Amino acid sequence: MPFANFKVPEKTLTPKQKEEIVTRTTELYVEIYGERARNNTMVLVEEVADGGWGISGNVLNLAMLGDATPAGGSDS
Repeated sequence: MPFANFKVPEKTLTPKQKEEIVTRTTELYVEIYGERARNNTMVLVEEVADGGWGISGNVLNLAMLGDATPAGGSDS
């Protein structure tokens, strides 16, 4: 079973954007493995709490990155 796990900062994607990640990722696996992959592909979009992630040994948060609110507003 193909599986993809996306970890994103909390509250930075709209439900529509999450749906697009799931749909496009599934389509990518179908392109690679063929149609048999469609019904078995699992895509997980996990939201990580603010300050719960980092890079290069530094904890990051949304304030450090500037405005990272979802494109198109805040419909969650």
